[in-house]
Amino acid sequence: MRQGLPSIEISDIDHDRFGVKTAKVTEVRPGDLEDIMRFCRRNKVEFLIARCLTIDLKLAQEMESRGFQLMDTLIYYSCNLEKDPPPDTVSGTMIRPFRHGEETIISLISAEAFEGYQGHYHADQRLDKNKCDDVYTDWAYKSCISRSAADEVFVAEYEGKIIGFGTVKMESSGQGHIILAGVLKKYQGLGVYRSIFIHCMKWCLQQGLYSVLTSTQITNLAVQRVWIRLGFEPCSSYYTFHKWFGEVGNYG
Repeated sequence: MRQGLPSIEISDIDHDRFGVKTAKVTEVRPGDLEDIMRFCRRNKVEFLIARCLTIDLKLAQEMESRGFQLMDTLIYYSCNLEKDPPPDTVSGTMIRPFRHGEETIISLISAEAFEGYQGHYHADQRLDKNKCDDVYTDWAYKSCISRSAADEVFVAEYEGKIIGFGTVKMESSGQGHIILAGVLKKYQGLGVYRSIFIHCMKWCLQQGLYSVLTSTQITNLAVQRVWIRLGFEPCSSYYTFHKWFGEVGNYG
């Protein structure tokens, strides 16, 4: 039996970016939909982003029958760092913590690395694609200035130039979470991303965190190959749905 209310909240950042009143649900559970619809009706939500576990197939089908549209599938990987400690890096790039004043450089790298990235925002034809790109740029910038987004940000430096970055956070669950990482297109495929990832893993070990999480869209196979070679294994997956309510009162 489910307990408590759904984890739904108004998303001010999405409202500001796309100009529509937006709500998010991090995990819809069986039996939650009526409470979610009441919340949206009460708060006059225009656009809803909602995730459910892929194992809850009947729930996903019910959401589709109520006008939710599938936008992506998010897959999580985990690694036990005691069992699979991070190896040494060999890319030839220097990985170091970012320095204050490098926030704009990191956000610009993110803009290039994630341009057109097929996450759930880009999959929605009703959303402005340039503003969808801004999601990752803003996320990278916020990671540099706020502990709510990341506890540490690392950069990859080659010949005095920052060419990539990675962000990592300590979760309340006691796990490390490697959240966002990107490399300038010119330097992709050279092992820079792998080196950033290894450095984030080592940081987690230094903090006494032996379990590390990360996630991506299921179609992003290149990074998943890197993770698997580093000892990560898939542990859970979610469908991401969008629902547009259209005319006020259409909360069925």
